[in-house]
Amino acid sequence: MIKLLKTITYLSMATMLLSTSSMADDVTETMEEALSAYNKGNYTQATEDITYVLELIKQKKGKNLKRHLPEALEGWKADEAKSETAGAGMLGGGTTLSRSYHKDESRITIEIITDSPLLHSIGMMITNPMFASGGELKRINREKAMIKYNEKQESGDISLVLDKRFMITVKGKKVSKEDLINYAKAIDFKKLKAN
Repeated sequence: MIKLLKTITYLSMATMLLSTSSMADDVTETMEEALSAYNKGNYTQATEDITYVLELIKQKKGKNLKRHLPEALEGWKADEAKSETAGAGMLGGGTTLSRSYHKDESRITIEIITDSPLLHSIGMMITNPMFASGGELKRINREKAMIKYNEKQESGDISLVLDKRFMITVKGKKVSKEDLINYAKAIDFKKLKAN
C-alpha cells in the first residue's frame, strides 16, 4: 500500500508538470484517472491505470532510445531500428531495442535491453572471468565486454552491461571478429548512459 501511495504521489507530480507544459496525452490523462480512482477508493482501477501508464512511458522511452543504435558502417546497410516492451516474464521485463545490419551474406544484429531488474546479476556474470567459458574478456570503448567468436563458422557475439542498466549484445553471422568489434565500438556508450 505504501508503494502504491508513493507511485501515485510521483505520478501526480509528473501529471502537474506535464499538464503545465500543455502536453496532454494518454499518459497524463491516464495518470489523472488513476489519481481519481485512488481518491474514490477504487484501488484496482488505480493499479491498472498506473500499470498502463508505466507501459506507455516504457514505450516512449524505447522510441527515444532507438536513436542510439548506430547507423550502418561503410559498405553495410541497416534495417530500421525496433523497440519493444516486455512483461516481467522475459528477463524480468524491460525494453528491448534492436537493429540489424547486412552486407552480402554477412549479418549483424545489435540488441539493447534496459529497465530489467535482472541486468545487475547478468552484468556480474558477463564481466567475471570465471564465467568466460571459451570467451575473451576485452574492453570496448573503456567498457568490459565478453567476446565469443567461432572462426570456422565465422560467427559470434559480444555481450556487455553498461552502467548496470543496459545489456548490449552484438551478434553476427558470416562476419569477422573485427566486424563485431567495430559495430560494438559504433555504439555511443556515453550518450546511452546519459538517458
